[in-house]
Amino acid sequence: MHRFEELKIWQKAMNITENCYRTTKNFPVEEKYGLTSQLRRSAVSIPSNIAEGAGRNTNGEFMQFLGIANGSSYELLTQLYLSKRLNLITEEKVRPIISEILEVTKMNYSLQQSLKQS
Repeated sequence: MHRFEELKIWQKAMNITENCYRTTKNFPVEEKYGLTSQLRRSAVSIPSNIAEGAGRNTNGEFMQFLGIANGSSYELLTQLYLSKRLNLITEEKVRPIISEILEVTKMNYSLQQSLKQS
């Protein structure tokens, strides 16, 4: 088992989630059950799956949850790109979040590689 609170990848994923919540607060009310909800659930899924995997008994199980977290990262990227295309978010606001997500996906891949080797 790993202490997920100490993992840099979990900490960065939590930052992404906070940023998504803050950003979607300004989305139109009609998106409350649509894109706002989807963005938030995808964002929450990333650190949640990292934490759940860290609490599992084997590295194989941890890697499985890291894979799910990575899928949620790409889901979130797609939703952010769509939000930009629909003019719900500006380039200025979306670019830093996208950069953070891409960094987390790279960290995720590296962590999975290190778990394979141990």
